[in-house]
Amino acid sequence: MTTSPIAQMANPLNRAGDAILPLLARLVFVGVLFMYYWNSGLTKLGDGVFGILRPSSGAYVQIFPKAMEAVGYDTSQLTIFHWAVVTGGTIAEFVLPIMIAVGLFTRLAAFGMIGFIIVQSLTDLFGHGGIAHEGTLGAWFDRMSDALILDQRAFWVLCLLILVFKGAGALSIDRGLFRNAP
Repeated sequence: MTTSPIAQMANPLNRAGDAILPLLARLVFVGVLFMYYWNSGLTKLGDGVFGILRPSSGAYVQIFPKAMEAVGYDTSQLTIFHWAVVTGGTIAEFVLPIMIAVGLFTRLAAFGMIGFIIVQSLTDLFGHGGIAHEGTLGAWFDRMSDALILDQRAFWVLCLLILVFKGAGALSIDRGLFRNAP
């Protein structure tokens, strides 16, 4: 079976893309989103060495704005569920970006970040009343490309989907751990 000249020209590009795209996706994630999530996580830490287990009241306001308003911003009136979600979310904001940066269990970490972005976006839209703010949600296939939710976060998710489907790529811990995996 002979391959077409176009396929012959595309094969090296396909192989290069398989090697380069995951590394570039990780680099873009680190360059664009790593410090964004790291700083967001820092705003949620409570006081002291175990501050990650005792989130700040601001953490609850960020993640459960309506619930905090309902209890008069008194975190002691919230449930263990609220604490678990806020603590888990805070830990995720630190751990998942580090895992992606170093390429450790990258597919799982990227999948987790996609879930995180979905929850973050829903909280921004419905918890903080973002839908009421003109331009926050945005619309696809319009002439504007700067909406914070649909436009911007679609690119974030696309970058992470490359990692979900292609893995960590070169220069990753995954490459060392799973030598036979792509």
